[in-house]
Amino acid sequence: MPTKLEITTITMPCQQMNGESSLPPLSKLNFWHRTGDSGLSEDDELFIGYGHVPSPFPYRMQDMYTRPLQDTQMQAVVLENEYLIATFLPQWGGKLMSLFDKENQKDLLYKNPVMRPCNLAFRNAWTSGGVEWNCGMFGHHVHTCEPMFTTTTKLDDGTPVLRMYEFERIRQVVQQMDFFLPAGSRVLFARNRIINPLPDVVPMYWWSNIAVPETPDTRIIVDADGAYVADKNTSLAPIPVYNGDDVTYPINVPAAGDYFYNIPPKNRKFEAAVDADGYGLIHTSTMRLKGRKLFCWGQNPGGDRWQEYLTEDGSADRYVELQAGLAHTQYECIPMPPHTTWEWLEAYGALQADGDKVHGEWEGAKAEVRQRLNAIVTDDEMDRILADTKKMATSAATGEMILLGSGWGALENMRRKQQGQTCMASHLDFGTPGPEQADWICLLKRGFFPEHATGEIPPSWMLQTEWVRMMEAAIEGGDRFSWYAHLQLGITYLCMNRLDEAASLLEKSMLLCPSCWAVYGMAHVQRQMGNHAAAATLAAKAYRMRPTDVSLAKETMELLIDAQMYEDALELAAEMVPAMQTVGRVQLYTAQAHIRLDHIEEAEAVLYAAGGVALPDIREGELSITELYLDIAEKKAARDGVAFDRETASVPPVFDYRQCDSTRRRPARKRVRG
Repeated sequence: MPTKLEITTITMPCQQMNGESSLPPLSKLNFWHRTGDSGLSEDDELFIGYGHVPSPFPYRMQDMYTRPLQDTQMQAVVLENEYLIATFLPQWGGKLMSLFDKENQKDLLYKNPVMRPCNLAFRNAWTSGGVEWNCGMFGHHVHTCEPMFTTTTKLDDGTPVLRMYEFERIRQVVQQMDFFLPAGSRVLFARNRIINPLPDVVPMYWWSNIAVPETPDTRIIVDADGAYVADKNTSLAPIPVYNGDDVTYPINVPAAGDYFYNIPPKNRKFEAAVDADGYGLIHTSTMRLKGRKLFCWGQNPGGDRWQEYLTEDGSADRYVELQAGLAHTQYECIPMPPHTTWEWLEAYGALQADGDKVHGEWEGAKAEVRQRLNAIVTDDEMDRILADTKKMATSAATGEMILLGSGWGALENMRRKQQGQTCMASHLDFGTPGPEQADWICLLKRGFFPEHATGEIPPSWMLQTEWVRMMEAAIEGGDRFSWYAHLQLGITYLCMNRLDEAASLLEKSMLLCPSCWAVYGMAHVQRQMGNHAAAATLAAKAYRMRPTDVSLAKETMELLIDAQMYEDALELAAEMVPAMQTVGRVQLYTAQAHIRLDHIEEAEAVLYAAGGVALPDIREGELSITELYLDIAEKKAARDGVAFDRETASVPPVFDYRQCDSTRRRPARKRVRG
């Protein structure tokens, strides 16, 4: 059958994003830089720590979502041929939600039945399931929960192509993804490009993140005999058996962890997840995508809790992630040369291998998957398709625009044109700037910012060098007496770790016209300088200037707790309107203040309210709720004269987020062949 491309809508239970934080992400500033660990040899050549970014600035945090689900319509694009149906969600970072094998009537991916953002991404919000495309910085990417530019084009033979792309503001690069499913193909192709239009070397990161179901029989096959792991430091561990466990079976992995496979340079780059009968997903790529990874949630209550938290309440679904990246590990970026484009081809499809062989000894399992993969698509064919589709990938789309992305790419091309530079990615249509870009258009064309009321949320921020220079010129000229210009540059300097200059500009902004935004910025200048009490006091002042702001309420309470100002935290919480007092983070910090002051009953009442404190944006690895439960239990035991051991104490599943705890692993379940 000829390939079909259909634009449709689907309805799914979904948490509501509720916009973005009102604040620049100053609470996330971290100028600590990771360096290489001693467990590596001179031959490993990893760029550990290279490319560290101190915060998501100039992006805002996406942390306003709540837990309730409601049926929501969203746009989807479907590619279909005789063998596969691929369903994409352009509004959610271009996620490949489902890859359905028509012959076996099975989804090859873990298809999450809900869209439930949780705090696992660079900007907080992230959804599990499907395939996600992470470009730019360490972690789940900045566009994972927002729209990508989406359009269509064609291959030379008329095969439809789905194209998605966006401009990334921190690295200042363009990410482009072209997807096609030719008639007769047993694999979906993803042709990816990263365009660096800058005259500078850019630290670059890419990992395709593929969720697949975890069963007692699932085995991960990759052409490697070792993996980089992070126990006490980053070191190379043997595969398949590590610490006495065959870790190619996720069911044997005791706690949440990553296995970054050390694939020899000349070996084929693939990763497969197969069941007891040798059936499952196969992923391969051309050689540029050299890294492969397995992430497991682990076989413990905390891993179970996290997986449930990311989907329907009470769900028993379990999954693991296969990943493919530019580097060997996710602890590193790699240098991307100036004025360079990197491109590669990925393929996703169904694999049917011999079950006895893929569950037999390791060398035979690898050989079996290599042979079966070569029967589907060879390395030479992958290279040929990549070369043959170069013209398509560098040509303007022939179809209509389906969905618009942000206005930042359009603004960057406007700046480039005015300053005599060539535009970036001339074959891509970045639309027109929108309201978030209005300040910067005014600065570009007129040399100053437009007027803003102090009660108005600043619509956007900027970090790029060219815009910093324009802001510096503006406060020496037309914006000499603008509170807003001094605020903008002061916050930018803070995010550049130029603390003295940031403080001076923010103080000048306050003198020109007081605003909660400048006070908030001054609070984080003090925090960066190590003055935690001063930071908390200033944050409380900022909140009282804008007492209906949820973002300010959460961050102020956090700073008060960090400064051990527990009475002040309770006083501030008592001032809040009831709706603010029910915010999950506010409840958590209120309970923490109570327990630090030995108010055991009050802390316990907050913890158990409405079935247990709900923290929609609990961070992956964060144990605040677990520790709060243990703190209360410990103090109750001391009060009642009962012995208590935190290390062995049981925690109710609703409060247990200890995903990295290997001491509470379940016994490994035996694989059973059907």
